[in-house]
Amino acid sequence: MYKFLALLSLVVMTSSCGFQIRGVADVPPEMQRTYIATADRHSGFYQVLRRELNSAGIELVDSPADATSIFSIHTDITNQRVLSVSSRNVPTEYEVFYIVSYSLESGQTTLMPARIQTQTRVYTWDETLVLGKQQEQQTLRDDIVGDLVRIVMIQLSSI
Repeated sequence: MYKFLALLSLVVMTSSCGFQIRGVADVPPEMQRTYIATADRHSGFYQVLRRELNSAGIELVDSPADATSIFSIHTDITNQRVLSVSSRNVPTEYEVFYIVSYSLESGQTTLMPARIQTQTRVYTWDETLVLGKQQEQQTLRDDIVGDLVRIVMIQLSSI
């Protein structure tokens, strides 16, 4: 009986707060056949963006001539920088960052003017745990890419 009441109260609370499960992004009809213009077709951002656009029902084409819209990635940069060092001048904290700028055009119409998104994450460094910290850095970078693509998809759905 208590489990039923707990479940019922959970359902009532989530439905009353406006919670909704996010489905596939609603993109503008002009994006039916989209070409992604980028200098780096191997970047994490490009790969995840392609996957998300495909799952949103957008046909990605290999030529701008075949496209109804062109999604341009102007900047796609990722790196890391030292945030703090120890008294022995050894790095103790790093910041991983990812910067992308992009725009969307359909014919002569600009559907989304150039926008810049930057995401950062910080992690501590321990020289005795090099392999684990390298894996942590890659995991943070993958998380950043996922966040950036979600932001882009939300922006596209608001057009």
